[in-house]
Amino acid sequence: MERLTISLDRGLAEELDALIRDQGYHNRSEAMRDILRRHIEQARLEQGQAPHCVANLSFVYDHHSRTLTERVMALQHAHHHLTIASQHAHLDHDNCLESLMLKGPSDEVREFANRLCAERGVRHGWLNLIPVEQGTTHEQVHSHLHLHPKS
Repeated sequence: MERLTISLDRGLAEELDALIRDQGYHNRSEAMRDILRRHIEQARLEQGQAPHCVANLSFVYDHHSRTLTERVMALQHAHHHLTIASQHAHLDHDNCLESLMLKGPSDEVREFANRLCAERGVRHGWLNLIPVEQGTTHEQVHSHLHLHPKS
């Protein structure tokens, strides 16, 4: 492991320490590693240098919308190779939440998400895409996607 030294003005250092407390990090190094990973991954995505990903696509839709369920299901079946799992929840009388866990080529995942969210009757959609190496194992993904519980 390499050791780096950085200088921060007081205000930024205080904000970093508040982030560490709020998100349950044990020290500044852990927080900075995660911040840097997130920034590097985002830059790779923006520059098209992340050819493979895992992702969560969540969308809210009006389940009364004419033929929407059939259109969404047909789209999902046409892209079945991207789907790892799905979860469905009834939010109220009119709205449902669907969450799809996806894995595959980043461009295909984005295209699928855009097409699904553009369907008439889909009210809100959000794609959270995380770059991974092709053939990434469950253990590699899990160790990188750790959450820090609040203490």
